[in-house]
Amino acid sequence: MLNQRNQLNTSAFTNTKITVTAVVLRIEKVFVERMRVIFEVQFITVLIIFVVVLGITAMTTKWIAGYQKKNAILTDKEKSIVSYHEIGHALVAALQSHSAPVQKITIVPRTSGALGYTMQVDEGNHYLMTKDEIINKIATLTAGRVAEEIVFGSITTGASNDIEQATKLARAMITRYGMSDEFGMVAMETVENAYLGGDTSLSCSAETQARIDALVVSIVKEQYQKATQILTENRAKLDELAKYLYEKETITGEEFMNILNKKEA
Repeated sequence: MLNQRNQLNTSAFTNTKITVTAVVLRIEKVFVERMRVIFEVQFITVLIIFVVVLGITAMTTKWIAGYQKKNAILTDKEKSIVSYHEIGHALVAALQSHSAPVQKITIVPRTSGALGYTMQVDEGNHYLMTKDEIINKIATLTAGRVAEEIVFGSITTGASNDIEQATKLARAMITRYGMSDEFGMVAMETVENAYLGGDTSLSCSAETQARIDALVVSIVKEQYQKATQILTENRAKLDELAKYLYEKETITGEEFMNILNKKEA
């Protein structure tokens, strides 16, 4: 009788153990399945974000510089000059405060006519520019020409667009943004047909216009000197980065910063 009772207890315990094990296995299976689904959803989400960001970057590149001009072949000398020119821009931008981070540098010619470009992208939304940011932007724009002069002892036509942009920024500081000590918050220039190209006209005397021209020249020259000092003091990095860009033709901002921050052996 006792043996029968023990056998019944053992059987019940075994059945309970089997049932518990089955439940645990089922829970484990459901958990694994749900984790797999969550992982797949997260992976797909990350993949979609990556593709979208990649697409936006490609679109931004084409919008800024145009499509790659595949039939344009630079001579070795021109390729070297463009490499130093673009690294000049990037190096001065990176070594100043209040400058947007460098995202990409390339010496691949574009359909816009550019033989290369340095792309800077602000972190987050950016709707205003401070005086320091504009000043540093002018220094960055002059840095391509500065690099050519330091390394090759001569200058080329490659800085034409940089010169135009630097001049426009310097003039706008004085005539539109009230950022000059001499004129302060006085509007010297008005913008007409802002949505049709934004034609501008000066609303001041001939003497004042001459003074504005002199101030514009002074601002650009001052930033040119600043860029010259930065590149001269960092000549070793200028050479190293230009050589790397010459070989790779296109580099990311991360590659650029890794070399820039690498300690000298």
